[in-house]
Amino acid sequence: MKAMTRVSLAVAALLYSTAWAAEAPIQPKVVLITMFAPEAQNWIERLELKQEIRVPGLSAEYPTVRCNTQQVCLMTTGMGQTNAAASTLALALSPKFDLRKSYFLIAGIAGISPKHGTIGTAAWAHYLVEFGTQWELDSRDAPSSWPTGYLGINTKGPNEKPPLDYKTEVFELNPKLQEKAFALSHKVELSESKESSAWRLKYPAAPANQPPVVTRCDTLAGNTWFSGTRLSERAEVWTKLLTDNKGEYCTTQQEDNSTYEALLRASREGLVDVQRLAVVRAGSDFDRPAPGGSEVDNLLKYADQGGFVPALENLYRTGNPLVQDILKHWSAWEHGVPDA
Repeated sequence: MKAMTRVSLAVAALLYSTAWAAEAPIQPKVVLITMFAPEAQNWIERLELKQEIRVPGLSAEYPTVRCNTQQVCLMTTGMGQTNAAASTLALALSPKFDLRKSYFLIAGIAGISPKHGTIGTAAWAHYLVEFGTQWELDSRDAPSSWPTGYLGINTKGPNEKPPLDYKTEVFELNPKLQEKAFALSHKVELSESKESSAWRLKYPAAPANQPPVVTRCDTLAGNTWFSGTRLSERAEVWTKLLTDNKGEYCTTQQEDNSTYEALLRASREGLVDVQRLAVVRAGSDFDRPAPGGSEVDNLLKYADQGGFVPALENLYRTGNPLVQDILKHWSAWEHGVPDA
């Protein structure tokens, strides 16, 4: 009887330990954050992200996180601010993952300013600026002295910096991580398509008319997909206002402030380290037409610029050196961003 008891206890202990091991949280060294399927595909294929883990709270369209044996994982949030915030927080709160030492890389396409890049340019961000958190008058109803109908909330005019009451209007990323990411990738050769290389020649000056390169400048988020010279000029002014003239607007997208805020809330609880977040955006289309070009066509016919496929490729080419350096030199990265 005692022998049977010992056997039963041993079996129970084995079953318990096996169950515990199966439920031990995954500890990624790198978490890639993409917004929709085409942004994810190059990473999934080239890094062999074959393991799928369902995480409650993710987008119904993208309900799983994909990982590989080198401890790289990828989440696709779904497009737009709501999807980005909800998915990111769901991952951060999931007991299936231990993200306390994970590095996060947001890698997505964007509109790009011809003043700071061209189609296919990949830009590492320092500041994340929220464009949608403003007051707005129809420009036809604004005072004639105003260059735009946009103004900061609780301000008296377009050129006044607002009180940052929402606490999500502007975020500063870890400059040491941005510097490291840029140093690892700035010599990468980027791709073009026949259409994009021809399209950039419509612009009279560099860098817009030059081949794409890796650069550093800031990104602006808003759910409204804007286009055109006047709104892009407002984006430049707004970025300067919110960063006290330190930021340089160059890419426009929808999600990054929302993703950051979700990670920031998790970071305050010790679940992630928001200082381990990097953001790279690649230009898939210009935010404004070339001189003499159609403002309407720049929006409605943005796909004619030919930048979608090159931008997706360039996200991988630019972001992967950082990913591989973290994996190869984990002992140096584990406790924080190493010195250059």
